[in-house]
Amino acid sequence: MTALATTVRALGAGERRWFCGGGVHTWLATEDETGGAYLLFEDALDAGKVTPLHRHPAADETFYMLEGAVRLHIAGEERTLAEGGIAIIPRGVPHAFMVTTPTARMLCLQTPGGGEAFYRQASEPAGVGDPPMPDFARVRAAAADTGAIEILGPPPF
Repeated sequence: MTALATTVRALGAGERRWFCGGGVHTWLATEDETGGAYLLFEDALDAGKVTPLHRHPAADETFYMLEGAVRLHIAGEERTLAEGGIAIIPRGVPHAFMVTTPTARMLCLQTPGGGEAFYRQASEPAGVGDPPMPDFARVRAAAADTGAIEILGPPPF
């Protein structure tokens, strides 16, 4: 068993990355820090942000809404997830979401870890100024290269 180092972060202290599919990730616990057990990040999103229909073949995904709301499409069924709500999406289940409020923030937990390479390849360090425009070709390439996410189709909304 690998001994892990203690990790403590203050609010906003995690690595910040502009995800090329839209939004800013603040990484709270990386796979290296958790011994591969999980990846945890906060996702700050703007109205209208959508994800393609996709699935995670080897990881369960949990969303906890900190503020705002999203419309979830999970295995063909649509539901609203609002502040204080949680959604647990088992590995392999097709899903997508769309932000339905002016802004939204959610925690995203992927267990076990394994998706970090995808997110790193499909993002860039957040800096001063405006975020880059969404680059879905880059997101698709990162999905194909890493196998952490399988894109199944366009947003279902």
